[in-house]
Amino acid sequence: MTIKEILIKYSNDLENISDTPRLDVEMLLKKALGDVDSMYIRMYLDKELTDEQEKYFLEMIKERLNERPIAYIIGNREFMGLDFFVKEGVLIPRPDTETLVEEIINICNNKSELNILDIGTGSGAITISLAKYLNDAHVTSADISDVALEIASKNAVSNDVNKKIDFIKSDIFSNISREEKFDIIVSNPPYIKKEDIPGLDRQVKDFEPYNALEGGEDGLDFYRKITEESKYFLKNKGILAYEVGHDQASDVIQIMKENGFESIYTKCDLQGFERVVIGFYNN
Repeated sequence: MTIKEILIKYSNDLENISDTPRLDVEMLLKKALGDVDSMYIRMYLDKELTDEQEKYFLEMIKERLNERPIAYIIGNREFMGLDFFVKEGVLIPRPDTETLVEEIINICNNKSELNILDIGTGSGAITISLAKYLNDAHVTSADISDVALEIASKNAVSNDVNKKIDFIKSDIFSNISREEKFDIIVSNPPYIKKEDIPGLDRQVKDFEPYNALEGGEDGLDFYRKITEESKYFLKNKGILAYEVGHDQASDVIQIMKENGFESIYTKCDLQGFERVVIGFYNN
């Protein structure tokens, strides 16, 4: 089959599965053809795939038709202009989270000797992006998952920031010393209500790690735990920064107010939802 024939046939096949069927097919084609770029696909529409390339593509498209997320199939996802290795066991980085990272960079770009704690690092998307784009920052990256820490460490090396990051296995603050104080504590914790998990898209609930999704009965368990304990780990005027669900900003703001945080504000994602909540703590 030619590139053009594959694009037409399998874009149609994926219409009921993906919001971006042609892009999905193009990404799988690029992988099958040896990690070529998008321009190659557009320039060589009449190119015939070799038997080996076609076999590889058909194996991948079969997985996609079974609703396996594209990022897990090709093994990577772009985030903040950086490339991240991903596999089952870590949440796939999402564009929504870039709003959180961009705001922290905006707040801290001119500050020096920043000490940052990222709780629930997953693939390392937040940790590594902050280490990459904040020149004078050191990040402690905590996760309870061995798989997440392994993948995040690999991503830190591939993005050349491993010397700026300490990876720690920790259940929230359990292995973080209170002697160490942070300028910023950031987290994109599990925030989906337990009762809502069965209704999630199959591509999420059947493939991405449950522990990275479920946030308790009301979705706010981790916000309560992190906010209550963060006061012992923040420097004076330290920042607590969260990604939240599209309808959770007001609840998270209230939790932060109850714990003494001030000057709390939100940032909206590209769809206009308040997806970032940031507050300051004065010791």
